[in-house]
Amino acid sequence: MNAEPRAKRPGGRSARVQAAVYQALIDLTGELDAAQLTIPAVAERAGVNPTTIYRRWGTLQALLAELAARHETDARTSSSGNLRTDLETYAIRTLADLTRPGGIAFFRAEVSSDIDERRSGLRECLQRATAGLDAVLEASRGRGESPPSLERLLDRIVAPLYFRVVFSVPDTDEAYARALVADLFSDPSPPQR
Repeated sequence: MNAEPRAKRPGGRSARVQAAVYQALIDLTGELDAAQLTIPAVAERAGVNPTTIYRRWGTLQALLAELAARHETDARTSSSGNLRTDLETYAIRTLADLTRPGGIAFFRAEVSSDIDERRSGLRECLQRATAGLDAVLEASRGRGESPPSLERLLDRIVAPLYFRVVFSVPDTDEAYARALVADLFSDPSPPQR
C-alpha cells in the first residue's frame, strides 16, 4: 500500500507552541516580578508542559535572550545614509522597545540576578545594544565618516535612556531621545579622562 507523503502544515505545531510560549513570556513579564517568573509559570500560561520549554530552551534565561534577540532583529532598520538620522532612529527604537507594554519588566527580568546568577543576561543585553550601534557605526565608516566611539554612544544615548525608563523619569519621550543625539552632535569632543 503506497501512502502519499503527508504535506507539512504551514508553521505546524512547533510554530504554534513557540508563539504561545513567547506570548506567555511577554504577558508574564508585565504582570510578575522577576522572582515569580519561572518556566512552570510560562508553561502554564502558554498551555504547554514545562518539559516542552526545558527541552527547547533549557533555561528561562535562554528563552528570555532568544525572545529579546528576535525582537531586536525584527526591529532593525537599514542605514539612511546619515549618521545623525540613524542614531535618532536607534534611540527612538530603543526607547519604544523599553516603554512598550511589558518592555521594562522584560528587561528587568532578563537581567535579574534572581534569574541569572552568572550575569549572562546583562552581557546579552549589552551585546544586543552594541550590535545595533555597531551596524550604525559600520555604515558610517563605510561612507568615509569618523563617527563617535561605541563607548561614547553608550554613555551619551543608551545609558540615559535606560536610566530614565528604569526609574520612570517624566518626559522621557521621542523628543528626549532626539535631544540626546542632538547633544552628542553639538558637543563632538569626547570627555577627558
